[in-house]
Amino acid sequence: MVMDLKELVSQFPHQPGVYIMKNKDTKIIYVGKAKDLRNRVRSYFNKNIDSVKTTFLVRNIQHIEYIITKTEAEAFLLEATLIKKHRPRYNIRLKDDKAYPYIRLSKKDDFPRFYLARKVKRDGAIYYGPYTSGQVVRDTIQFLNQVYKIRDCTDHFFRARKRPCMTYDIGRCTGPCVGLISVEDYQVSIKGAQNFFKNKNKKLLTDMEQEMALLAEDEKFELAARVRDSLHAIRRVLEKQSVISTDIDLDQDVFSYYGDQRGTLICSLHVRQGAVIGSKGHFFPLIDSSAPEEDVRDWLMTFLNQYYEDNVVPDEILLPIDIGHDLRKLLTDVLKLYSDKPVKIVFPTDSFGQKLLDMAQANAEKKFQNHVTKSQEKQNALVMIQEKLKLPKLPRRIECYDISNFQGQETVASQVVFEDGVPNKDQYRRYKIRTVQGINDFESMKEVLLRRLQHEEWDEPDLIVVDGGRGQLKFAMRALEALGKEHIPIVGLAKERTRSSFKDEEVEKTVERFYLPNRQNPVVFSSSTEAFRILVSLRDEAHRFAITYHRLLRDKDFFATTDE
Repeated sequence: MVMDLKELVSQFPHQPGVYIMKNKDTKIIYVGKAKDLRNRVRSYFNKNIDSVKTTFLVRNIQHIEYIITKTEAEAFLLEATLIKKHRPRYNIRLKDDKAYPYIRLSKKDDFPRFYLARKVKRDGAIYYGPYTSGQVVRDTIQFLNQVYKIRDCTDHFFRARKRPCMTYDIGRCTGPCVGLISVEDYQVSIKGAQNFFKNKNKKLLTDMEQEMALLAEDEKFELAARVRDSLHAIRRVLEKQSVISTDIDLDQDVFSYYGDQRGTLICSLHVRQGAVIGSKGHFFPLIDSSAPEEDVRDWLMTFLNQYYEDNVVPDEILLPIDIGHDLRKLLTDVLKLYSDKPVKIVFPTDSFGQKLLDMAQANAEKKFQNHVTKSQEKQNALVMIQEKLKLPKLPRRIECYDISNFQGQETVASQVVFEDGVPNKDQYRRYKIRTVQGINDFESMKEVLLRRLQHEEWDEPDLIVVDGGRGQLKFAMRALEALGKEHIPIVGLAKERTRSSFKDEEVEKTVERFYLPNRQNPVVFSSSTEAFRILVSLRDEAHRFAITYHRLLRDKDFFATTDE
């Protein structure tokens, strides 16, 4: 087989592009980019390969395809897109289920507002961040709206107003919705708010304290109290930031990493105008940064490419290693395509830059230890689930299904996926029930599993959890039998119940019960165990996801009806 692949690769062009490796099931297992396709792919079949990961990859390659691009930078961009779309097994890949919160300001609106955004779009808007807490974002927006009297209403509400709202009446808005302030004067307020993000807070605090004192002297205590509340709000926000320099007038991202044979954690530290606004860890089990055969530059470039596809590109990026002139130029060209502005990529040798790297390194080590500790707890919990439910293998991928309807209308279902004990929201799916009329959760569950398990391109679950007792389990099993997939373990999770009456001296309460096929008595877990928390969280998440989808469809029907 290797000889056949070598013959195939010998026909590849000496041009930049992306190569796509597939296994015997034609599933994509690796995507890579190359300046020279033939030379790069040929290197995988050299006899002196030291990397264990590459050895396993080559053993599973059945076919290789390629896509030619005009430049290496274009190949870099395409690689990130394909990795995100296909999630190949042997690629390091970012999980975007916990997207950074940003503060967004639209530049195209005459009367813009600040609001929380979790996706960075290339739409010309200004994004401030990233922050590591949505609450910090909400507190910051609330403070800016209070101090600078910026509107906090939605665009739909803003356009529909005929008279000022209560926010105007209490003095926290200038009434742009009804023309009580000019565009020019409103933009002055916006510019003042933007100065907050430029770390010009000392003068702002001094001015607010003086204003509060003057209002108190004039016995305008209510207005003074509002300024006091605004002061408290901004101090709460600033307490969460660490100012390391007042002389820095640019935005910086600092990266470092720490790991061993269990994996590697890359830490991103975000410095905005000299203030550290947060850090985040990204763990990759495929990378052993302590192994001598691992090329740090390869996986660091792949990470940065994927990271900046969905995040704001700063003015300067500090890296823990010198990636060399060629790779630095390539990354600079790619990031310019993402942001339309030049970015400086440096391996700092000055004391201030080294201080930032040391801070990022300390964060990387701490976050790595926290991650592996939590991962071990999840691993132990999965072992307990395997033993209690008599599963043939460790349930690394668990899928849970829930049905939702309202008076028999718009019956929907949710599919929620936990991998290694944590949610993988990329794998969530929603279904509208097609074949079942009226209220029939049992048949609806059967339909959903039939539709899901016909998708051979999706990985089979190690365990299926259905929300319900014996009835749901019985119809779910019929779906497995119809598809010849009885080998997939399945369990029905029945909610705890409370039975009582006014005459009862004691309240009868059942625990969460787990029903297995061909077994009369349910399995129970202690509520204090991590295994119990994983399974119940899975069920609750499936219920939440189903209810959210059902409400969305009902709202659409409502607005469609009212529009008519």
